[in-house]
Amino acid sequence: MVNPVLLTVDDDPGVLRVIERDLRHEYGDRFRVLRANSGANALKVLQQVKLRNETVALCVVDQRMPQMSGVQFLEQAMEIFPSAKRVLLTAYADTDAAISAINTAKIDYYLLKPWEPPQDLLYPVLSDLLDDWISSYRPPFEGIRVIGSRWSPKSHHIKDFLARNYMPYQWLDIEVEEEARQWVSYAQCNTAHLPLLVCPDGSYLTQPTNAEIAEKIGLKMQAQMPFYDLAIVGAGPAGLAAAVYGASEGLRTVLIEKEAPGGQAGTSSRIENYLGFPQGIAGSELARRAVTQAKRFGVEILSPQEVSDIRLQDSYRIIKLKDGTELSCYALLIATGVSYRKLDVPGIDLLTGAGVYYGAAMTEALSCQNEDVYVVGGANSAGQAAVYISKYARHVTILVRGNSLATSMSKYLIDRILATDNITVRFHSHIVEVHGQTSLEAITLTNTKTHEKETIPTKLLFILIGAKPHTDWLAGIVDRDEQGFILTGPSLIPNKRCSKQWQLDREPFLLESSVPGIFVAGDVRNGSVKRVASGVGEGAIAIQFIHQYLSKV
Repeated sequence: MVNPVLLTVDDDPGVLRVIERDLRHEYGDRFRVLRANSGANALKVLQQVKLRNETVALCVVDQRMPQMSGVQFLEQAMEIFPSAKRVLLTAYADTDAAISAINTAKIDYYLLKPWEPPQDLLYPVLSDLLDDWISSYRPPFEGIRVIGSRWSPKSHHIKDFLARNYMPYQWLDIEVEEEARQWVSYAQCNTAHLPLLVCPDGSYLTQPTNAEIAEKIGLKMQAQMPFYDLAIVGAGPAGLAAAVYGASEGLRTVLIEKEAPGGQAGTSSRIENYLGFPQGIAGSELARRAVTQAKRFGVEILSPQEVSDIRLQDSYRIIKLKDGTELSCYALLIATGVSYRKLDVPGIDLLTGAGVYYGAAMTEALSCQNEDVYVVGGANSAGQAAVYISKYARHVTILVRGNSLATSMSKYLIDRILATDNITVRFHSHIVEVHGQTSLEAITLTNTKTHEKETIPTKLLFILIGAKPHTDWLAGIVDRDEQGFILTGPSLIPNKRCSKQWQLDREPFLLESSVPGIFVAGDVRNGSVKRVASGVGEGAIAIQFIHQYLSKV
């Protein structure tokens, strides 16, 4: 942590040197001493200190300065660092002004010049003031700050990106928090250009993209080598498991992730039926542990980075990234997972990220306090989200189109929902419209049996329905089913679905696609079991088939 600042201001160079010398001698081991030769320059120093996320403990300021007196400076400085102690340096003739400033500028003390010897006339006074300041001092947050509007989709996207990449941040709402408005003022940012991301070093970005944020926080997006034994696309449970097993068995492995490690499972508030965690584990924590484990074995992780194309050249699989760079490998594993299907109803696109969220959106949990929240979906992910959100919300209603949860949700989760007082389940319920101009205000439901409609006020809607695979970029490369899931192994053989790229005498391995050397694991695979443990198992098993493939390359 950077030491708090002591600021001294005087237009007389000789006096400024002396006070700076005395402050450094007595307090330099605990505080950082800065100086300025005018009130205007001192205000600039304070603004820079604020932008660097540092704090000021004490201002020692001369009263008689041109353009801006010491009292005038302290009045403005008080707005920037209200808790800083304020000392005015005066000549005997200025004592009346100093006494008056006790009320106007809230000065804590005034000192007559000169203050020799400082051991008697300076240090006792300042030490008492600093001891008092330290007793109530709370170190400022030192991480990233995100300033924006609660109902801004761009703000939600940035918060979600930071959270899923395990980057701590502080959220400041421009509409309700004075500190947020101060940061916007210091950064000279037009509110139309929010959200604003302020870094610990004082630099800032307005409306940043994922790539810009990644570069700022030090995420890795460029490969170190041009060639790898194994390239994995997708860092969900299947991709992470494959990376751990592949690298631990000596394969030079690169893992490429479009958004953040963990995939859909990483957004789960708590996974309670994963083997080895009797108390359950948050999806983000499981993903964090897997990432740490993969890196320990030497896996190179590129995130956020997106694959735009694949081409084949002899025994090499060449991957083209969205930024135009390429890398090649012997074996490629597709583990891009699935995303929640979009709800196709009037008004929803405008409000996505502004009260309507796909997935558990744990970054928005605190905003659910004292709110009536609606969750759409009848599978485990929806149940987990409802249980988690119920800890904050006044009430949570789960909307289900069918007449039961038992066909799609685990019994332990159903029991948990039934035992939670502020969760109810509405069956035969389907959203047909959402309402709101800049944020969600209400939803219209229809009963699938009676066809009666009802409009209900709410500010928060979480949608967790269906599964859509991330495979459009693979069209024409590997064979897929009608929904876009990739066909592998036995699914290819009965209908002789292997593509023209298949020129081997053997049949495809269990997790091998219609192209030799391109394997598939996890939810993106046709016929997969949509469970975290299954994805991890497929990722591990895929490595054994990859070894067999590589032995013949």
